[in-house]
Amino acid sequence: SWQMGPLEELVKHSTDTLNVDPDRVYLTGLSMGGRGSWALAAKMPKQFAAVIPVCGGGKLNTASKLIDVPIWAFHGDADRVVPVAETTKMVEAIKKEGGEKVKMTIYPGVNHNSWAQTYANPEIYEWLLQQKRQD
Repeated sequence: SWQMGPLEELVKHSTDTLNVDPDRVYLTGLSMGGRGSWALAAKMPKQFAAVIPVCGGGKLNTASKLIDVPIWAFHGDADRVVPVAETTKMVEAIKKEGGEKVKMTIYPGVNHNSWAQTYANPEIYEWLLQQKRQD
């Protein structure tokens, strides 16, 4: 179970006190942090310009809160720690709710360390910079 209050306060404190473009705040995390990314994005959907959860699943009942958030999810199909179905079900749930800004990349034969390929991929940084928060 995540303690969302301290995370929300950290995001608010950072955007209030640091030289941050509030329309270009991005969220990513891997494994348990991937789960946290889904959860925090659902809790604060208007806060983030884009989200990249990596090998972490979300709660399907939060999908409707994420339909307007650009999300690119990543997972290895051979993950023995967090089943790839946790990502695919979340993406499908968002699409079922009408979300059109969600996509996923599944790495064939990759176990739990799908973050290695994800964070080494220059395309994710180009994609992030194309995203800007919409009020």
